[in-house]
Amino acid sequence: MGLDMYLSKKTYVKYWEHNGDNNYEVTVTKAGKPTNIDPKKVSYIVEEVGYWRKANQIHNWFVENVQNGIDECQESYVSREQLQSLLDICRIVKIDKDKAPQLLSTQSGFFFGGTEYDEWYFNDIDNTIQIIEEALSDENADDFAYRASW
Repeated sequence: MGLDMYLSKKTYVKYWEHNGDNNYEVTVTKAGKPTNIDPKKVSYIVEEVGYWRKANQIHNWFVENVQNGIDECQESYVSREQLQSLLDICRIVKIDKDKAPQLLSTQSGFFFGGTEYDEWYFNDIDNTIQIIEEALSDENADDFAYRASW
């Protein structure tokens, strides 16, 4: 129980034959065995590219900068530019810890974790940098979404 946060990436993989250059081959198995899912009907693959637990400062940033201040556990589209902005802020905070309260303030909430600017806070910053760098390394990815639950 507590604040769980997810960043996902959606990749369009619908099989189509327009020019043949962008065709995907999708194979769907469960425990190595075929399923009843028709691969030609699969349109998207959704991957979890980031997970945080009780990183309330990161959640607060998403609520304020992506979700227009609305925090209802909804899934929200996140642009590459928004992810880059969060990455830039995390890098600044990592270098100058005194800027943390102004740039990535903590948020209290029911089971949201601590609100101190301590080792746990800065571990979340390091984790966020790693998650976003990896997500943005896929130059073709531009369909990201954020969702939190508690």
